[in-house]
Amino acid sequence: MHSKIELIDMSKKNPGEPGIEIIESPEALAGQINKAEVFFLKNRKVVLGIGGAILVAIVGFAGYRFYIDGQEGTAQNALASVVYDFEADSLQKALNGAGGNEGLLSIADNYKGTDASNLASFYAGVALLKQGKYDDAISRLQSFSSSDLLIHARAQSLIGDAYLEKNQPAEAISYYQKAADYEKNEYFTPVYLMKLALAQEKANQPADAVASYKRVVDEFPLSSEVVNAKKYMGLLEGQVGK
Repeated sequence: MHSKIELIDMSKKNPGEPGIEIIESPEALAGQINKAEVFFLKNRKVVLGIGGAILVAIVGFAGYRFYIDGQEGTAQNALASVVYDFEADSLQKALNGAGGNEGLLSIADNYKGTDASNLASFYAGVALLKQGKYDDAISRLQSFSSSDLLIHARAQSLIGDAYLEKNQPAEAISYYQKAADYEKNEYFTPVYLMKLALAQEKANQPADAVASYKRVVDEFPLSSEVVNAKKYMGLLEGQVGK
């Protein structure tokens, strides 16, 4: 019986097309196999080393995921306990833990790579901001990441709040801008734009502030921020001669 390779019509071969001979010619295929064997024998240590490295990487990643999955349950349970303190505004207990429970800072630091650790960083940032520990709050909030359109923008806005409290309006502007431009929505974007305009006023950028207030008026006419946006925009327009 002829092999499948031998039955292929040789007239279909395109001269100079790479790889075709390996498909259509058993002799060419045998030659390529021989070349591969020679290459392997000459470079055995390198080939085995690369293969071993790939295997180690695969096994290592699988082990890491197994470890993280195991940590996730523990971290989630710890976070569930401490969130009650956070919501009750017992900020110190929430941050440092109490009664044998881990606090937000411990969860964030000890379970890195888990979703619970990531969320603990967000909660910790909010708590630290409320305590007036602005640099610590910024650090925690910057380490937080989320694909959730509301929470991500909220984190950016909170970092802006911390910088504004530190009287660093230029830095605050950067984060308020990120919050306002990220997945715009009618509920929170007008709030971020109002904060942005305030920071721009503090940074002595009245024309930019007018533009931010105008965005609220034009893009979110039904928002509760429109009344103040119109009022502040009118005051600033007199200053910039508009």
